[in-house]
Amino acid sequence: MPLIATNCVKNSTLYPVLEKVRYVDRHTYETWFRGHPEPGDLIFVCKGSPGQVCLAPDPVSFCIAQDMVAIRADPKRVYPAYLFAALRSPEVQFDIGNMHVGTLIPHFKKGDFDKLSIPLPPPAQQRIIGDWHLAIESKIDLNRRMNETLEAMAQAIFRDWFVDFGPVRRKMAGATDPVAIMGGLTPDPTRAAELAALFSDALGDDDLPVGWSDAPLSAHLQIIGGGTPKTNVPEFWDGDIPWFSVVDTPPGSDVFVFDTEKSITPEGVAGSSARLIAAGTTIISARGTVGNLAMAAREMTFNQSCYALQSSRGDHACFVYLLAAHAVEQLRAMAHGSVFSTITRQTFDAMSFPTAPSTVLSAVESLLRTLFDRVKAAVDENRTLAETRDYLLPRLMSGEVRVGDAALEIAA
Repeated sequence: MPLIATNCVKNSTLYPVLEKVRYVDRHTYETWFRGHPEPGDLIFVCKGSPGQVCLAPDPVSFCIAQDMVAIRADPKRVYPAYLFAALRSPEVQFDIGNMHVGTLIPHFKKGDFDKLSIPLPPPAQQRIIGDWHLAIESKIDLNRRMNETLEAMAQAIFRDWFVDFGPVRRKMAGATDPVAIMGGLTPDPTRAAELAALFSDALGDDDLPVGWSDAPLSAHLQIIGGGTPKTNVPEFWDGDIPWFSVVDTPPGSDVFVFDTEKSITPEGVAGSSARLIAAGTTIISARGTVGNLAMAAREMTFNQSCYALQSSRGDHACFVYLLAAHAVEQLRAMAHGSVFSTITRQTFDAMSFPTAPSTVLSAVESLLRTLFDRVKAAVDENRTLAETRDYLLPRLMSGEVRVGDAALEIAA
């Protein structure tokens, strides 16, 4: 049975994220714990990142560690979905933050739940607010899970074409049906035949498809360094140009970054080594937290702890992103389990990757762009949903905005 820790619970996800979990055996599950969450309970983090809260799914497929509690609403007093919305609201999160104790590892004492107050609108309003909030969170969650699927599809295409050389190997194994040669990528025989024709039917002595060659990773990329405007010059900051740092890395498979924590002005760009990059450019963190990836959703700049990566062979933005993700996997493997602390330009020189014909790159970019465009649209929709939620939720809870049967109205 998975045992989730505090890192599995985030205010940005609807349900706990079952990643990097430990496991307990059935005997421990049945005898060691004082109780287990039930569907619809709220999983609340008390230590580490106090106040992070999400829903227990149905069925509950995990047990929780000791630094968390499961909160079960009393339906006679509060609508469960409203309690979830209230605990995630900015005001209640602020109050929880003021109750933290401990500096190195902050924690929220269970006894302080008695001191935590939330507004309690009439039951009918609680139900409407709770269901509205849950609908938004569910849509955001659905978009994120769709993005995970889309990115996994993109990764699978990249690996099949450029790492495993799947189309070539299937030809070598005797496949003649274009759909089979392309691994079922497209059911359209005509399109499959066009794609299959791009690949040779043999590997050379270098174990690469005939006609391909090997080259340093740096030969595939334009590597652009970043910069930071002087922080003591106010005119350089708080402008309209997003300035990416590692804290702006998009979560999970969202890939795209639209907005950043800090922004700079045109004067900040001109007065520093910061460089503007176009939408679609890949950004990789190179120092400190190494190997985080993002794709710029619009024109932006970035700090000196990152590199921007663009294709050296034309507009192949999606290919570059997946190439960078593949390189990070290689770096982690080369590190033999240790944490690699820096990526330098020499790192890109020391790694190699096959050079495919331009026709192959153009074809894969066309396929990948369709997937990445859908990811970008879902991320943008989630931004709009989150902004709507964060604007309306406090006003709904306070009564400033009332919810009627048909529409929202501003209270007089």
